[in-house]
Amino acid sequence: MDILTKILQLVLSLSILVVFHEFGHFLFAKLFKTRVEKFYLFFNPFFSLFKFKKGETEYGIGWLPLGGYVKIAGMIDESMDTEQMKNPPQDWEFRSKPAWQRLLIMLGGVLVNVILAFLIFIMVLQVWGETYLPAGNVKHGVVSELVFKNMGLRNGDKIISLDGKKIDDFFDIVPDILLNNPRYMEIEREGELIILPIPESLVAELVHISSERNFRAASLVAPRWLMDSVYINGFADYSAAYDAGVRAHDRILKINEVTPRFYDEFISELDAAKGKQIELTVLRLQDTLKIPVQLGSDGKLGVSFVNMEQLEYVTRNYSFSEAIPAGIKKGVGTLSSYLKQLKLLFTPQVKAYKSVGGMISIGNIFPGVWNWQAFWELTAFLSIMLAVVNVLPVPALDGGHVLFLLYEVITGRKPGMKFLEYAQITGMLFLLALFILANVNDVLRFWN
Repeated sequence: MDILTKILQLVLSLSILVVFHEFGHFLFAKLFKTRVEKFYLFFNPFFSLFKFKKGETEYGIGWLPLGGYVKIAGMIDESMDTEQMKNPPQDWEFRSKPAWQRLLIMLGGVLVNVILAFLIFIMVLQVWGETYLPAGNVKHGVVSELVFKNMGLRNGDKIISLDGKKIDDFFDIVPDILLNNPRYMEIEREGELIILPIPESLVAELVHISSERNFRAASLVAPRWLMDSVYINGFADYSAAYDAGVRAHDRILKINEVTPRFYDEFISELDAAKGKQIELTVLRLQDTLKIPVQLGSDGKLGVSFVNMEQLEYVTRNYSFSEAIPAGIKKGVGTLSSYLKQLKLLFTPQVKAYKSVGGMISIGNIFPGVWNWQAFWELTAFLSIMLAVVNVLPVPALDGGHVLFLLYEVITGRKPGMKFLEYAQITGMLFLLALFILANVNDVLRFWN
């Protein structure tokens, strides 16, 4: 059911974005009296699922859900309709329009995607506000995984700042390190302020781990839990704890004779006892029980825990007038962050190209349950992503057409039709190869 929910959210989100993107091209084409022959959601090789014609334009839904298109008369596009280009130019064709008009027609989709993202962020802030966890409210410090322990971070440390910049949202720590590559981290350890240098190799390690975890690496640094605030709420298909007599709602007080104060200390005790028999002291209602448990070689109990301690999140609510500048600021911040992510892709030492994801990766960013706030926030992010990717100077993308138009504006000469045709084919082959690479990466991550 989780997978179906993710798929439905992905399809709905991409459908909205594709329709708005193509509408941007359509709008400017109509504004400059350029004929639009087709307007399609999804591609329709051989046949369409649904179509109708109104005026000079055929509107429809294709069966191949890999995007959409508008077919503008008099241009070389993904339809590769070169027969039309053999006839004399007509006033209503794309090729007959001034270069500045053709430039706006090609940038229309990108402009609409950016504006749409800003409008969605404004709507989300006005309806739901903004909820975050201030770093200062993580009162027991952090629990970090090996990649951060290797740089000197310890469980219980409180992260104060990165490169001297105070951290507002605790869950921005890992993304901030990934995108801004800070040189040092300021922490508080047992009342003492300490500066930890951040190694240059950390970003590459985080990119690798993030790709393995479907781009969810924020848990590499997480808030620390008190052991007396957690209780057992479920069991794995095979559970050493359940077989030994542990039950749901039990609270673990001791492991052997050790009373761990924090949950991570309890996990460390389990890890040290792999393959051995341990004794758990648990509280069940009013009774204290001692239960021997034989651990397997992985040191796992096969249980899941619930944390009863409530972290102090902060929610800021916005009026409509406040949401407008805040939404625009959030949109600009998201655009800047995505450009930095794209920069990582072309940084050889980071090897981010190995983490390029396809449809499975995109689908996995959606939650397994339907949440309208999360849906719209992710749709806004994907709208920014679609805008940035489309403006890249690659033939077959909007940015490729823009590149050739800028050449025409600067030199006063149009590229030849044969050149544009070959460039379009080359760009389509490149995008197909990238699509295959991304989805093969997804499959390899799934099987590994």
